[in-house]
Amino acid sequence: MGKSVEIVDSVCTYCGVGCDIEGHVENNRVVKIGASPDGVVSQGKLCIKGKYGFDFLTDPNRLRTPRIRKSFLAANPEIERAVEGRTQPLDETWVECDLDTATTAAAMKLRDIQRRYGRKSFCAIGGARTSCESAYLFQKFTRHTMRSPHVDNCARVCHSPSLKGMRTTIGEGAATNPYNDIYETEFMIVIGSNTTEAHPIVANRIVDVAQLHNNLAVIDVREIKLMKFAKHKAIIPHEANLLILNMMARVIIEEELYDKKFIETRTKWFEEYKTKMLSDPYADPRYFEQVAGFEYLAKLIPNIAREYAVKKSMIFWGLGITEHIDGSYAVMAITHLALLTGNVGKTGAGLMPLRGQNNVQGACDMGCLPYYDPDYQKPEEEGLMTPQLVDAMLEGSIKAVLNMGEDITHIHPNLNKIDKAFENLEFLMVQEVMMNDVARRADIVVGVKSAYEKTGVYVNAMRRLHLSQPLVHSDLPDDWEVIQMLDNKLGGSYAYKNSSEVWDEVREVAHRRFSGASYMRLERHRKRGLQWPVYTEDTPVLHLLDFRTPDGLGEFHYHRYAPRGMVAELIDKGRVEKGFYLTTGRTLAHYNNAAQTKASERLAKRYDEDVLLASEEDAPRFPEGKVILRTEHGQSAPLSVKFTDKIRPGTLFVTFHHARSRINAIFGDKHDELILTAAFKSIKVDVLSA
Repeated sequence: MGKSVEIVDSVCTYCGVGCDIEGHVENNRVVKIGASPDGVVSQGKLCIKGKYGFDFLTDPNRLRTPRIRKSFLAANPEIERAVEGRTQPLDETWVECDLDTATTAAAMKLRDIQRRYGRKSFCAIGGARTSCESAYLFQKFTRHTMRSPHVDNCARVCHSPSLKGMRTTIGEGAATNPYNDIYETEFMIVIGSNTTEAHPIVANRIVDVAQLHNNLAVIDVREIKLMKFAKHKAIIPHEANLLILNMMARVIIEEELYDKKFIETRTKWFEEYKTKMLSDPYADPRYFEQVAGFEYLAKLIPNIAREYAVKKSMIFWGLGITEHIDGSYAVMAITHLALLTGNVGKTGAGLMPLRGQNNVQGACDMGCLPYYDPDYQKPEEEGLMTPQLVDAMLEGSIKAVLNMGEDITHIHPNLNKIDKAFENLEFLMVQEVMMNDVARRADIVVGVKSAYEKTGVYVNAMRRLHLSQPLVHSDLPDDWEVIQMLDNKLGGSYAYKNSSEVWDEVREVAHRRFSGASYMRLERHRKRGLQWPVYTEDTPVLHLLDFRTPDGLGEFHYHRYAPRGMVAELIDKGRVEKGFYLTTGRTLAHYNNAAQTKASERLAKRYDEDVLLASEEDAPRFPEGKVILRTEHGQSAPLSVKFTDKIRPGTLFVTFHHARSRINAIFGDKHDELILTAAFKSIKVDVLSA
């Protein structure tokens, strides 16, 4: 590369780790992405998505010109007349137009729907794939311009139980420590997170420390790569997280390994918690002596608990914890362990939910949740959560959806139900980077800037604010600019000149976290970032003196495990009879719906289909060739099978990256009891010949 190459610092557009990147740009085109050598998050390393996942910027499937569905115009003659002469045919389905025309048509339809069906007939879903500025305006538009309480984001299918469980017990639903505290810890537990695949740059730190100190415990339903570096490897039955976490707490209490002073001075309701714990037969680790094939856990779980209690320890978790019917309770059980042992509120000890999307923390901070305004304040009116919105679409009370950067018809459960719900809408508008599944269903689609083309704040999984800057120039609008045009055409008065003006409003509205985080300071500290709350200084470690509860005390809320699924079957019958227990997850090469990553040949060819992993011992139970997974809710597309010794008999694993696989069609409406996050991590399936 010659002297014409410009190097621009920014932030990775994929997972919640939020790596610092350097874009190598030539003639307004990204030719290479590398890690910032002195980046605090990436530490000079990137995963393959971060390195190679930028070809979507110039991909033919990239959305560039707004589109309106021809059948939508035919069904809305008044709108068709209003845009007459301002559209050009694209194909049999779409006409193209400019942004002014698209937003005019959308505003007319939104006004008409609310006039006929009321203000709550509109909902907005999305926001975690874009900047804080756009997420903030998204919820503001919904609540104030449209006067609807119905706004939600993709945290509903990932870490909403982490928010619920942590806020209930310690008053804040965010990671307590920076990633580099991994180097300061004495013991680590990773549970329900395939960290090397889903969050590799955090996994690098964990592996480095584990190799040096042999201080890692990994708990999962299958053998994952991280277990190669673990001192304690606990392969557990499906849906047993809460069971195991309560057992750990029981060992700590019975053996009096808890921190008495910490409990006395910084927590409440311990005695009630202790009484419930000690009277719970399922909290006794010896319970595993009767769970066929998992008897060894009766001794291993206490060993992990003891080491966690007597050392300065950290716990990391992912969707393997949250995507269950007791996900919120399992998160509470995790925070209970920290409260029991004083492993929170100090350097090298804390709680680390590993977030999935590059700005899912930020979207929640901005108020893209039906029960929180920005800064987690109580809204004037609570709206419905996404699964409830889907039901409302089927019932006919939700008629219009604005979708921003969330491929709901691919990544949400019970796809057959979602298909019917979206067919029942009168209007769907989508703001997207790629022409993905939900965009193909829309009445109006607007292509917007990606994170690599705009300025904006992103909040990663450790509460770190990073001000991104564009790697390349783009004429596409930012999400917030589309929302502003809609607002103005609906009689609103938004007049932001740039994202900085939106962010300045965020700093006033969400002042408890962001008041001191000006663009100027974020630019100055681009490499380090700032961790909220940010006042005159930022806050790398939370809960140093008090928890963020009303009285500053951590709270114990015991919930008993209820035997079900694999655990109940193994106790009752001694083995998994008929069918298999399936769990799902990511692979390193792809990101969620793969809409962006499959545009990069180097990533696409590494994993061009979703492959079903099964135990070698179960091979005789499988038909030859490709198979279909079936449940009462639906069935997958034909899948290739790979047999491995890394999975126990009775268990299956599959990724969900490719929409054509229809993996999420087999999941029903089972969800977290408190917060409706789908139970993606365990379902009984039948395997049929394709």
